[in-house]
Amino acid sequence: MEITDPTPAERRVLAAFPLGEGVDFLDGADDDPSAGAAWGPERTVRAEVLRTLLLDGPVREGRIAGLKVTGARITGQLDLRYGTVAHPVRLRSCHFEQAPELYGAQVRTLVLNGSVLPGLMAGALRTEGSIGIVGCRVAGSVGLQGAKISGAFFADGARLGVPGGTTGEPVLKLNHAEVATDVWAAGLVAHGKVLMNGATVGGQVNLNDAELYAHGATALHAETLVVGTDLHAMRLRAHGRVNLSGARVPRQLEFAHARLSNPGGQALRVSSCVIGELWLRDAAPVEGVVNMRRAQMDLLHVPPEVWPERVSLDGLGYRALTPHLPAEQRLPLLERETEGYLPYAYEQLAAAYRTAGDDAAARTVQLAKLRRHRRTLPWYARLWGHVQDAAVGYGFRPMRAAGWLLALLCTGTLAFTLHHPPALKPGEAPDFNPPFYTLDLLLPIIDFGQEGAFAPRGWYQWLSYLLIATGWVLATTIAAGITRSLNRQ
Repeated sequence: MEITDPTPAERRVLAAFPLGEGVDFLDGADDDPSAGAAWGPERTVRAEVLRTLLLDGPVREGRIAGLKVTGARITGQLDLRYGTVAHPVRLRSCHFEQAPELYGAQVRTLVLNGSVLPGLMAGALRTEGSIGIVGCRVAGSVGLQGAKISGAFFADGARLGVPGGTTGEPVLKLNHAEVATDVWAAGLVAHGKVLMNGATVGGQVNLNDAELYAHGATALHAETLVVGTDLHAMRLRAHGRVNLSGARVPRQLEFAHARLSNPGGQALRVSSCVIGELWLRDAAPVEGVVNMRRAQMDLLHVPPEVWPERVSLDGLGYRALTPHLPAEQRLPLLERETEGYLPYAYEQLAAAYRTAGDDAAARTVQLAKLRRHRRTLPWYARLWGHVQDAAVGYGFRPMRAAGWLLALLCTGTLAFTLHHPPALKPGEAPDFNPPFYTLDLLLPIIDFGQEGAFAPRGWYQWLSYLLIATGWVLATTIAAGITRSLNRQ
């Protein structure tokens, strides 16, 4: 296209392009591109002029041509669909009347930092360098779905969407995009869904200090996201669901000091994820359900006070827990399971304590598991469970049995010392020994020859029955406890 009747502003751009020089229209540091609709012709450039330069602009030998414009008002639509742009594009602090259209285009690098746009349509874009929308204010959607970015994507401090907007369209589309290095969006403010499902990022994703607003909906949709190193979201403010189901984060998923809120729904979903370390250090209590079903992690750092009232932990696997706390502070979480009693959750917690070398805490968890399981049994099984619990703590408190036996031994010894039972065969009976007679009654296997030689009467006979029955109960529960201990080994 031949450029006719260029304005003074366009003449400056035309002269600077083949030299790779920049053109700055800003009138002072306080010049705000949001007021760009009122800028006059002295800083207005037609989008069709820029398109002509980028697709077929002049190149001067020995110089690297490039479009470098700051503080311009760009009228019309910059339409580069399926085009090949061999020059860098840097349009900083500009005011766009219409959303640029770059679907399927190939560019060297694209920088729109500080600009104001109604939207950006760049699905399937290919770049040899980076894309930057740092500090941009975009009323509509930034569409980079399926893009392949050989460098990084920068969106630090960008403002996307309109507060209270109800269009339902994601304000940032990075779904199925491939970013060779990093996604850097610290301080991003998004009024609407941020879409990253199926994206692949070679380095890290940085959402530190970001604010995501999607009340009652999904604020961050990043299912099956694959990250090369870390996903940092320190001090994140998410009003809506954060969905990372199926994501792969080999190092840290960092939510320290974050505030996750989605009352009445899921606030955080990391089900089926593979994560090196998940950190919720010093985060605010989560408002909404946390879903970690079938996730696998090396380290889980979540203080007890951060967990919400309802969690879903079925199949969650982890190797270590930090900070290291007594089991009594971790166990209440397992009572909040949405699916009810889950044996695996208790086994996993006990395994983490054993890995840390805290066998006492592991036994406490195993005991809590059996007590929780008892509530699911019929009444007669619950009754027998209470007996085992009181006697030996289901085998995890074996010293209780010794205490019970000692108490019964003392009781029987005192009673039979005060009243010797008569011998069945006076001429053949051994000398009566109250302690060993009581042991004969208590221990069903050992025979000291006392029980069969003497026959108590009256209430002493009832006492002997009680000692025999209690001895059988204790012997059974002790045997069950020993078996359980051997199975754990």
